[in-house]
Amino acid sequence: MDLRNIAIIAHVDHGKTTLVDAMLRQSGTFRENQQVAERVMDSNDLEKERGITILAKCTSVQWKNTRINIVDTPGHADFGGEVERILSMVDGVVVLVDAAEGPMPQTKFVTGKALALGLRPIVVINKVDRGDARPHQVHDEVFDLFAALDANDQQLDFPTLFAVGRDGWADDSLEGPRKDLSALFDLIVAHVPAPDHDLDAPFTMLATTLEADPYLGRVLTGRIHSGTVKLNQAVKSLSRDGSLIEQFRVTKILAYRGIERTALDMAEAGDIVALAGMTKTTVADTICAVDVAEALHAQPIDPPTLAMTFSVNDSPLAGQEGDKVTSRVIGARLLREAESNVAIRIRETETKDAFEVAGRGELQLGVLIETMRREGFELSISRPRVLFKADEASGERLEPIEEVFVDVDDEYSGVVVEKMSLRKAEMTGMKPSGGGKLRITFLAPSRGLIGYHGEFLTDTRGTGLMNRIFHGYAPYKGPIEGRRNGVLISNGAGETVAYALWYLEERGPLFLGAGVKVYEGMLIGEHSRGNDLEVNPLKGKQLTNIRTTSKDEAVRLTPPRRMSLEQAIAYIDDDELVEVTPKNIRLRKRLLDPNERKRASRQKESV
Repeated sequence: MDLRNIAIIAHVDHGKTTLVDAMLRQSGTFRENQQVAERVMDSNDLEKERGITILAKCTSVQWKNTRINIVDTPGHADFGGEVERILSMVDGVVVLVDAAEGPMPQTKFVTGKALALGLRPIVVINKVDRGDARPHQVHDEVFDLFAALDANDQQLDFPTLFAVGRDGWADDSLEGPRKDLSALFDLIVAHVPAPDHDLDAPFTMLATTLEADPYLGRVLTGRIHSGTVKLNQAVKSLSRDGSLIEQFRVTKILAYRGIERTALDMAEAGDIVALAGMTKTTVADTICAVDVAEALHAQPIDPPTLAMTFSVNDSPLAGQEGDKVTSRVIGARLLREAESNVAIRIRETETKDAFEVAGRGELQLGVLIETMRREGFELSISRPRVLFKADEASGERLEPIEEVFVDVDDEYSGVVVEKMSLRKAEMTGMKPSGGGKLRITFLAPSRGLIGYHGEFLTDTRGTGLMNRIFHGYAPYKGPIEGRRNGVLISNGAGETVAYALWYLEERGPLFLGAGVKVYEGMLIGEHSRGNDLEVNPLKGKQLTNIRTTSKDEAVRLTPPRRMSLEQAIAYIDDDELVEVTPKNIRLRKRLLDPNERKRASRQKESV
């Protein structure tokens, strides 16, 4: 049977996963009457809730006499560690672009990787039924993008289809019959080359994604580069430099048939399969026959740019809502995560009850914390900090820089440029993008962007769009001003009282309502001034024997400002923590005792 391996790459929310759903239905993978979840490829709860793809997924469809292996890749830069390696498994890419938004930063990030590997793209301009669609302009923008990314002549001569993935049609012109996706299937078979493989050579395979299965242990997915592999065959694994990692027997061969994984007795070169049986082998390692001496070339894993400290929850309310609270359990869970997620690095700190977790961005680490909290963990999380590195030649301190793309209405461009310049960002371009909007591009230090997204949405009244991707390292840009406002800190433990909160509202917006458990040192609101203020949210009304209508009016509180996990992590300062439990997200001072806080601030001033 003929074989084709393709990846679908696109920016967040341009419709990759929906298009794959339609391909699965039209290729006969599902029965007509089969009940299938919407966006079937987004399998975990967080992916369904957020509407984003976090983990790369494989599937396969059969079209006439050809089996097409499809890899649905993440569109978010924080999960870009997955994308780069996945592209080494495929022979062609489908670049999906929204007909209104055009090529966005993530399209640029992933497409650049694909073009550098020599893959020839097929462009699908999706969502052409949108009221603000501009398919022909977007087609020109895609060409300009490919040219800017140093595409060769073959890659620039790309075929284009117009589609609406949700309605399940793709045609080579806007005036086409709009019936089904057969034009896309036929184009993939005609345009993407069959895998170049040698069945007679010894077995070699490059591991590209890793997962931990409770029954099979480590499961590595990759494309077989040459030869064949059989069940129970003795194989070995080599690291990128060719040194031996381990020898083992293949206990399971799994291939993707539709959305199910099917066990096979044998697999051949060119196919994408998952193998089990190893204990140490990981991503970017080569699994091969025992007599092979050289490792396959593998993409290095991009370094993490951001770190947070995950520590044991030591607040007075610890252990009341979660059942996984000890450092041993937290450490074991983080090490398990690092096994299956190569973009994350874990390091035990000197205090032994805290772990430094480094990753590619706030979203990636936020997803990990949210997953752990749903599993019953209680944690204290520190403010994120960027990871600097030294220049090898000069020893100069370098910091990670991100390319930021902002789409805003004309009237808000001034405030955005001002706020970004305060964060040491450098404007690299500004051009109208139609409909009274501007697209502004910046190069900004990663540390300046921590916590800015919420402020950006407020400044643009929720209409702005901001996208960012890792650009590289540059010399340290100097200090950046942090949060300007102080916080309101509870000076006692108990349950908040509406009467007390009513009096505190004039001090600044509150984070919680009445009847909520608080403790000494917990943050209950934001102070309207620059200093921290200790307040009493527990004070009840003094009862007297005087009764008047004006005195006994019902207390009406302003709705509190509730923060999501990511907002809370971005909001806190260096001397504060986010307490995360399965039921609550609380903000607190690192030192709960006010005297200890004063002592620490005096020491800091003297230093």
